[in-house]
Amino acid sequence: MSTGPGTMGLGLWQFLAVWALMMAAMMLPALAPFTSTYLRSLRAVRSSRVRAARTAALVGGYLLTWIGFGMLAFAAAALSALLAENAADLAPWVGAGALAAAGVYQLTPLKDFCLRHCRSPMAFLLHVSGYKGRLRDVRVGIYHGMYCVGCCWGLMVVLIAVGVMNLAWMAVLTVVIFLEKTWTHGPAFSRIAGALLIVFALFVPAHPDLLPGLHMTAGM
Repeated sequence: MSTGPGTMGLGLWQFLAVWALMMAAMMLPALAPFTSTYLRSLRAVRSSRVRAARTAALVGGYLLTWIGFGMLAFAAAALSALLAENAADLAPWVGAGALAAAGVYQLTPLKDFCLRHCRSPMAFLLHVSGYKGRLRDVRVGIYHGMYCVGCCWGLMVVLIAVGVMNLAWMAVLTVVIFLEKTWTHGPAFSRIAGALLIVFALFVPAHPDLLPGLHMTAGM
């Protein structure tokens, strides 16, 4: 698939399927502290099949939130293609603004609030302990996923700007997400990443090829 602008020629449902796979690859490694803590709470369930089903429901609920965000990502990716094709002079400035906004968000109290939730699985378990019913694990996954989207949406904006299937940037952002959620110095690292995004944004207007997701090359 191309790492250029747009939705890679995919329709909405195809895009969402690819997006879900990408989010699973990028987000689930950082979910390990949360999932391991939650799964320990399921040890009282004797049936291995029931434990597996509840685990799948948890992960499914989590990914549902990112699929919902994927609808916005699809619209943003389609818009990026239109900008790259019809407003080539404006596109780098839009991209620079998006990067700067993502960087600034990394420095905000809201980012800190969502990140603290993602880094505090015990406090999370206390909150969801009252969930009941067959869909309780799906609800738990959705609840955690909403905080995760709140924590990482800015980094996903970066992914759209650099090209949705840009594997190099996917790897970089996966490492950033993993470190800020699991490393002892994760909150400080999150702010450093935000500052670096703002600096990177300053170079984009003069070098539009830095953002393939908003730059139409001659071959295209």
